[in-house]
Amino acid sequence: MSMTAIPATLSAEERDAILDAVREFAETRLAPHALEWDRDKHFPLDALSAAGELGLGGISVRDDVGGAGLRREDAAAIFEALAMGDPTIAAYISIHNMVAWMIDTFGTDDQRRRWLPNLVAMTELGSYCLTEPGAGSDAAAITTSAIPDGDEYVLTGVKQFISGAGAAAVYVVMARTGAPGAKGITAFLVPADSAGLSFGPNEHKMGWNAQPTRQVILDEVRVPASAVLGEVGGGFRIAMKGLNGGRVNIAACSIGGAQWALDRAVRYVHERFTFGEALVERQTVVFALADMATQLQAARALVQGAARAIDEGAPDVAVQCAMAKRFATDAGFEVANQALQLHGGYGYLQEYGIEKVVRDLRVHQILEGTNEIMRVVIGRGVLG
Repeated sequence: MSMTAIPATLSAEERDAILDAVREFAETRLAPHALEWDRDKHFPLDALSAAGELGLGGISVRDDVGGAGLRREDAAAIFEALAMGDPTIAAYISIHNMVAWMIDTFGTDDQRRRWLPNLVAMTELGSYCLTEPGAGSDAAAITTSAIPDGDEYVLTGVKQFISGAGAAAVYVVMARTGAPGAKGITAFLVPADSAGLSFGPNEHKMGWNAQPTRQVILDEVRVPASAVLGEVGGGFRIAMKGLNGGRVNIAACSIGGAQWALDRAVRYVHERFTFGEALVERQTVVFALADMATQLQAARALVQGAARAIDEGAPDVAVQCAMAKRFATDAGFEVANQALQLHGGYGYLQEYGIEKVVRDLRVHQILEGTNEIMRVVIGRGVLG
């Protein structure tokens, strides 16, 4: 099992150059199409491939397979910038990066070289399969089975709410190889062309319409023993380590989406006049904007701290990531919702884009561990 070394720190100039390129990509390749993709439920594979050309398919993956090898603190800033173009696509790229990081960190040399070059380039996509119809927050209760048969495993079960399902080339599937509970779970790399692998219909969702969300159905899918990621019985640990980074990145996506909405609200209150004066002249509006900006800055600080905790291997990393995810996804939704309110009736219209961001950010309070589960993680940490 290979482990990723702590990446080198970027200079301020290097970091600025990377973020400038990501912002330009978000502004030119994502933002102009976001409403159309949302309306048409279109998954923009061409835009993802372009993101791969920028190095966004393997942000924290080592460079021997083409990854950018960046620190988590830099990755969080990248996801915030991406989400200002389209939170839905930024969030999928976050999930894809979690898959790539898992393979990079826990994969064998053969697994890394088989999958990572194309995942990094985003010419192939990855999906993460943990949640099941009957096992969401209680992830250790999954029932998808992986039964050994000679030098193969036979996987049977259903995974629920899987982003990118049907479009991905590889699925990291958590399945039960042992007794009930966390220690009986193993991670497998399941190629998309595996016999017995199929998908449910695309779910009709409140938001996140520009990425497919489908069931992944495993009907006696056979994979070789070499498809085990990490070690047998080590899947739950891989899942939790991956989710630390996933939580920080989805939190960053919430900040980016909400910052976009706040920027639009600031512009709108300068332009909108009521009762003979601009909205910006009203103290209630100024106070609302002040609170929104403060919420986002506090969220940004928590996310940066949690990202550093991952980079440095801090002992309380899970708690810091849970705090960042809980606070930033709540703050992001509240700020976007307030931006809608400041727009009045126009905020409710599709063409302004605010209502889309509100819909997209709402699910961030649920996925990668609900915010109630984040409170459980934090509370246990507080209580020791």
